[in-house]
Amino acid sequence: MGVFDLADDLGPAKVVHVHEPSHGLRGVLVVDNVACGPAIGGLRMAPDVTLTECARLARAMTLKNASAGLSHGGGKSVLQGDPRMDADAKQALIRAFAHALRHETDYIFGPDMGTNETCMAWVHDEIGRSVGLPSVLGGIPLDEIGATGWGIRHAAEVAARYRGLELRGARVAIQGYGAVGRHAARFLARAGAVLVAVADSRGTVVDAGGLDVAALDELKAAGRSVTDYPRGRHVSQDAIVEVDCDIWIPAARPDVVREDNVGRLRTKLVLQGANIPCTDGAERMLHERGVLVVPDFIANAGGVICAAMEYRGATQAAALDAIAEKVRANTETVLAASRNDQCLPRQAAVEHAAGRVRQAMKTRRFSIM
Repeated sequence: MGVFDLADDLGPAKVVHVHEPSHGLRGVLVVDNVACGPAIGGLRMAPDVTLTECARLARAMTLKNASAGLSHGGGKSVLQGDPRMDADAKQALIRAFAHALRHETDYIFGPDMGTNETCMAWVHDEIGRSVGLPSVLGGIPLDEIGATGWGIRHAAEVAARYRGLELRGARVAIQGYGAVGRHAARFLARAGAVLVAVADSRGTVVDAGGLDVAALDELKAAGRSVTDYPRGRHVSQDAIVEVDCDIWIPAARPDVVREDNVGRLRTKLVLQGANIPCTDGAERMLHERGVLVVPDFIANAGGVICAAMEYRGATQAAALDAIAEKVRANTETVLAASRNDQCLPRQAAVEHAAGRVRQAMKTRRFSIM
């Protein structure tokens, strides 16, 4: 797919390819739309990232920031490489990427899959333009405090009512137990939900009686897998798709739920903790089956809300309050519109967010003239 095949009336405004053979550097920046303000979007690091994935994620950020009422547009950057590489090599690669993008002032780096607060500190030291910084540098470490997971917990409470569920006692399965999944599990467990299955890159552990979230966190903190959990049933990584549950949360890679496996999903509610975790066709099929799907840029907006608050000097407590307020309000707005208009939640969410972006684009054009 070519760059212009990705374009529509919203963007992308700019696509930058970065290639520096001496560093083994291959990366892409997509600034999708800046009508609402400079773009905030994470730096994703993985061996198989692509331009198309980057553009889709950048658009998700445009919609996410607009739906949350933030004065920021959407962008995304991706860097080819194994995020588990030697720390010195990773630092050199990320610093080189940031330096190459030092003049792209319409884009503010944030953490994403494969990067964290330390990586954002490297970027900030290099070019002075990143969010999600360690607290010792005056930042709000959004992955450390679980900003995205905190938002998912509040989206879950609102969405559960639309499916006739009580959050207390609801059975939850999470695909991906990293910065998003483990915090979502922690906050949902505190609200009384029961974690019945979780998967990481090595496999899935299932226990209908409930998994011990604290014990799972200890395993991950020690660099081990959820498959080292001593109890429960251990199955393959992709078996998480067919675990019987009330709430299913994809919190890892894009397109994990597709037309070829969506029929295996056994849940009442999907909360998209990852960005673009379901194909459009799979979402339509779930809707036709009566499974409620809360779109990614509604359910997982907590991280970027926190980042925007940090950028303006807010406290951590204020950021968490803003996440709860905005995510709850947006989930309610989108699900009510979906029910009233008899349309997919994603359609309602896109119309809601894109309308804000288009209004900002009109205002900006008028002010320029």
